[in-house]
Amino acid sequence: MSNVLFGIDLGTNNIKIYDQASNQIFMQKNVIAIKDKKDLFAYGNDAFLMHEKAPANINVSFPVHYGVIADYNNMQTLLNEFLKEFIDPKSKMADFIIAVPTDITEVEKKAFKDLVKGCSVKSKDILVADKPVADAIGMGLDVKSPTGTLVIDMGGDTTEISVLSLGGIVLSQLNHIAGNKFDESIISYVKRTHGIDIGKKTACSLKESIGTAIDNTDEEMIAFGRYIVTGLPIEITLTSHDIFEAIKNDITSLINAIKILLERIPPEMAADIIHHGLYLTGGASQIKNLDTLLTEELNIKCNTCENPSESVVRGLIQIATNENYHSLAYAMNTKTLI
Repeated sequence: MSNVLFGIDLGTNNIKIYDQASNQIFMQKNVIAIKDKKDLFAYGNDAFLMHEKAPANINVSFPVHYGVIADYNNMQTLLNEFLKEFIDPKSKMADFIIAVPTDITEVEKKAFKDLVKGCSVKSKDILVADKPVADAIGMGLDVKSPTGTLVIDMGGDTTEISVLSLGGIVLSQLNHIAGNKFDESIISYVKRTHGIDIGKKTACSLKESIGTAIDNTDEEMIAFGRYIVTGLPIEITLTSHDIFEAIKNDITSLINAIKILLERIPPEMAADIIHHGLYLTGGASQIKNLDTLLTEELNIKCNTCENPSESVVRGLIQIATNENYHSLAYAMNTKTLI
């Protein structure tokens, strides 16, 4: 591989890019704002500030939905703009390694590689790695050992539940209960119980600030919205109990999905998971007490990590630079290993 290397994790809400030259991880919102249907107006964090606030001639959108690229052209523009912040003008070519979800079609996976191939930076090698494998490596796990490992990655639109062993994926399931679903449930609950319409960004702030998976905290947060009866702006104080009530059914559904996958694993692998526990990661996994609830409901220890939003891109770094993990990446066209 060349000295210019980028590891890319395209999330629904955030894009994470590792730049080998600076040895830094760059993370911004995966959002783009297009003015008059053709002109780039803003991107990344700047575009996210305009979400739910932009006039009719400015379209603010998220190009990735449910783990796949839904708006290819806008995602291409976004990636080009992000990479401009890293590329040395003297650099002629760069290597890329990109994470792809497991439970999607080959065509959808190929779109990730085509996206990088079509960007403004000349690419020497473009390799892909399965997201659950990169996730586990980024958490410091030895995925090449003959030990069953259960990884639960909770993102924006999807939660990927995977069982790994010997560097491969034994079982995997992509579930649509994740961070954005929690936000929708909070919006619905506040509207149903308080008669107030709040926005998605407000719901996300409530989830991140006072959200809890176990109703054992007494925190409050002021939120602003529109009172349905009068149509006027209004201020309301919501509690952690409100957020718990809003998302408890979603969390229960997610736990049931994990149980269904656990029923399918081989007995010997089940012994490994009981011994080592499950591993919880991803941005949406940071809801208070979620790890405690999973331990209680599944009777399996729940392990967490620092900076769960970055675990995938950190794993990509290891796959690209550590010879022991080179064989875990492949080229989409021939599926040949490094």
